[in-house]
Amino acid sequence: MPIALLALALGGFGIGLTEFVIAGLLPEVSAGFGVTEQVAGYLISGYALAVAVGAIVLTVALTRVNRKLVLVLLMVLFLIGNVMSAVAPTYEVMMAGRIVAALCHGAFFGIGSVVAASLVAPNKQAGAIAMMFAGLTSANVLGVPLGTFLGQAAGWRSTFWAITVIGVIALVGIIVLIPAAKVQAPASGNILGEFRIFRSGQVWASILITVLGYGGMFGAFTYIAFTLTGVSGFDSALVPWLLVLFGVGLFIGNFAGGRAADKSLGGTLLVTLIALTVVMAVFSVVAANQIASVIALMLMGAFGFATVPALQIRIMRHAESAQALGSGANIAAFNVGNAFGAWIGGITIAGGLGYTSPLWAGALVTLAGLVALVIAGLAPGGELRRRVPQLETEPQPVVAR
Repeated sequence: MPIALLALALGGFGIGLTEFVIAGLLPEVSAGFGVTEQVAGYLISGYALAVAVGAIVLTVALTRVNRKLVLVLLMVLFLIGNVMSAVAPTYEVMMAGRIVAALCHGAFFGIGSVVAASLVAPNKQAGAIAMMFAGLTSANVLGVPLGTFLGQAAGWRSTFWAITVIGVIALVGIIVLIPAAKVQAPASGNILGEFRIFRSGQVWASILITVLGYGGMFGAFTYIAFTLTGVSGFDSALVPWLLVLFGVGLFIGNFAGGRAADKSLGGTLLVTLIALTVVMAVFSVVAANQIASVIALMLMGAFGFATVPALQIRIMRHAESAQALGSGANIAAFNVGNAFGAWIGGITIAGGLGYTSPLWAGALVTLAGLVALVIAGLAPGGELRRRVPQLETEPQPVVAR
């Protein structure tokens, strides 16, 4: 794999820390600002919604700018947001910092996916995207548990200062490792013409599958600290180390899912969504058993993130005339799903259904995503019906007529 993919992974690592570490710190943040668990959870859903907005707006606005410069500017925005979070005197300022940091997220991974795919042969594109998302999974394996531990030991603000330092390192990596000459943006074509991809039913199907299929897992993950301490009976000090296992599952699932998607896109999505639905349903039943909870937690991470490279490739294949916009739209879909899942989980907890309720609710949401996949996959152009052509190495611009 090209070394430039390492730069994308570094950026993903920093962004992944900001997105996920808050889940392990929700009890501390909730207590620090004097808000309920549900309100604290809005720091996750608010971030996710801001990602969705940034994924579309910034991707379109920057589609004709050199992609290396775009990634640098996005990382600067990311740093500003994390500094705001670190010094936030109130919950409202904290939310504002989360939103600022989140605006760069969608565009970074959306444009980064196109860059990653363009650096390798067509039959290795899902693997290249998985390499970029490895930064996200590494953030869960290493960064999230350590960040949670740091936040519990030295205060949750210290975690966001640490993320800021890592963000600076990631910024330097992007500047040094990504060759500007190889990531030029398309020089021609009409920007508004790219929105024609949304005339495709399969593009909208991809978005729906992502929102539901991935959103169910994230909704369960949002409140996992409460599940592990309130139902499984783990001490809060063990939560960071339990999240290590979740992160290991993400890391393994990401690479396995990328390799599998290069061989069979439809089969990979079908198997992973079925497995993810079953794992969350079983987890909700066995959550009181600590050993079973640990196994289920790791499997939830593995099957949840195994879907990511395949979901990203799916929309890029169906939006091949405007891959950056399609990719950004799917990153937005991931985060709309995150917000939707967190909202559903919060409702079930607020309704007095207990800390296992986000798990079975997540299973139902992912099941809906599986149904959407089967319907779309068997429709004309679907991957369960016939083979979808590989992506072009260099996307062709859309010319308005």
